[in-house]
Amino acid sequence: MLFVGLQGAGKSTLYQARFAASHALVSKDLFPNNRNKTRRQLQLVAEALQAGRSVVVDNTNPTVEERVDLIALGRAYEARLVGYFFVPNVRGSLERNRRREGKARVPDVAVFATLKRLQAPTFAEGFDTLFDVRLESDTFQIQERLLR
Repeated sequence: MLFVGLQGAGKSTLYQARFAASHALVSKDLFPNNRNKTRRQLQLVAEALQAGRSVVVDNTNPTVEERVDLIALGRAYEARLVGYFFVPNVRGSLERNRRREGKARVPDVAVFATLKRLQAPTFAEGFDTLFDVRLESDTFQIQERLLR
């Protein structure tokens, strides 16, 4: 599974609520001092898939280019590719981000920079299933995207 969305959109919260018991978590936030986070991320995803584990990649993954290697890796292991697109709610993301402490909090400008680059995932990229996620009043509204 690939999560796609702004910082503070609720990606990590959704992982904890719905997938922590059944899926390995791979997030660049887990290795902040690594010089090549993308290489490390791909390595961890490959190891999990090779072991037969389901994986959630919890990053912003804002562009098609940033997702292409993860999708190719999933295809190489014949994994079912599911994308969760956290529909932008800039105000909500900024509010949740401001409640974070330490390195977990990013500057507001980072949220806006990600928003400028954000491309909704599409079936044409290779996803088998796509979901749109909205976080409203601390409740996730998840809708499967049916149009291919």
